[in-house]
Amino acid sequence: MLFRILSRDRFRTLVETIMETTEVVAPKKVGVRSDGEPIHQFLPVADFDEMDLAHETTEHSAKTYFLPYRENLSTYAFSDDDWQQEVHYRIQPRAMVGLHACDINALLRLDKVFVRDHFPSPYYVSRRRNTLIIGIDHEPCEGGFCRSLGTDTVTRGFDLYLTDLGDRYFVAVGSDHGFDLLNQVGVAEISDRDTADYLEERKRIAGLFTTEVAVQNLPNLLDIEFESEVWKTWGAKCLGCGSCAMVCPTCYCYGTTERVSMDFSSGSKEKHLYACTVVDFAEVAGGHNFRPDRSTRLKYRYYHQHRGFVEAHDEPKCVGCNRCGRACLTGINPLDVIHDLQAEDEA
Repeated sequence: MLFRILSRDRFRTLVETIMETTEVVAPKKVGVRSDGEPIHQFLPVADFDEMDLAHETTEHSAKTYFLPYRENLSTYAFSDDDWQQEVHYRIQPRAMVGLHACDINALLRLDKVFVRDHFPSPYYVSRRRNTLIIGIDHEPCEGGFCRSLGTDTVTRGFDLYLTDLGDRYFVAVGSDHGFDLLNQVGVAEISDRDTADYLEERKRIAGLFTTEVAVQNLPNLLDIEFESEVWKTWGAKCLGCGSCAMVCPTCYCYGTTERVSMDFSSGSKEKHLYACTVVDFAEVAGGHNFRPDRSTRLKYRYYHQHRGFVEAHDEPKCVGCNRCGRACLTGINPLDVIHDLQAEDEA
């Protein structure tokens, strides 16, 4: 991988150059929480100063721009004995600036499902291939345990990745596109001092991670504790609202809705993100529900995150951002659930 040094003013020039031809999405402060902490979201920005790259985290992840909550898959019209269908993919370029390592790792997990699996999604692929990714290093977020999952660092899945060294950025170049952009604004070769400062900054950030969870044997533990009372305890708190899945950067379960006009002249097929904790998620024709209990639905969400995805793709689906823990209205935190399972296993 190539590394370069980018001054702060050249970085501004770089982003403003991209803005001239491309929609730019970046962390933007949208409000303040009850405890006074700022709330950030990934939103389109029209000015460099609208971005806040010092953000701790965003309420929703970058997933929103690759798997929209609601998406029109196709529209169709009937005429006489024939019919016509229209399918549109997003081809407009977009740049996302300020993604943290865990969010980029989340996209790499989604890539395994929607790009490299048996049935790639052309809707996802079109967005992914037309999106420039500029990431940036960051200090740990509230309750984040990405270091335990190895997602606090990233070596691919981006075009440029920045580490803030105060008066300049240490830049990892991840693509030809990123390299060409840097050459447009001017960069410097890295020096021994730059390397030393970068390693020192990475060491400082790593030392700030205090939240840890042991996940090495978690798939086996989940099988052992399949009938654990822990699921009933935490399931009793679950509201089945689906907030956890909506803010999760890797949850991708969905449903589809077919709409046909009253005169049968036209129709559309719509996809919408769904959540395995919602009461009718496992309901089938005839009204039978395979997972009627909240505890069962909550359990299977953890199974998909830390058991099923590991079996299918050799790594957990969870990236440790703890957005689900912060969004949960009743305080269900993945760290607490996992620790309770581990404590029961050791009892």
